Amino acid sequence: MGISVNERVRKRRENLRASGFKPIQIWIADSRAPGFLEECDRQVKLVNQADSQDADLLDFLDAAAADLVDDDR
Repeated sequence: MGISVNERVRKRRENLRASGFKPIQIWIADSRAPGFLEECDRQVKLVNQADSQDADLLDFLDAAAADLVDDDR
């Protein structure tokens, strides 16, 4: 029989640590929670409203998008 899942995980974590990585824990919003989509929509509307009133940001985004265009194709 092969090695256990716990042993494989332990070895993988040891290898990652030896490569200079460390484990972290990240907590994120539960996308299945009641009201999650409504809150996302609310925040998107606020950002869009603020962005539409910022001419400097729009100019910056236009310039950044222009840099992505490769005219040599």
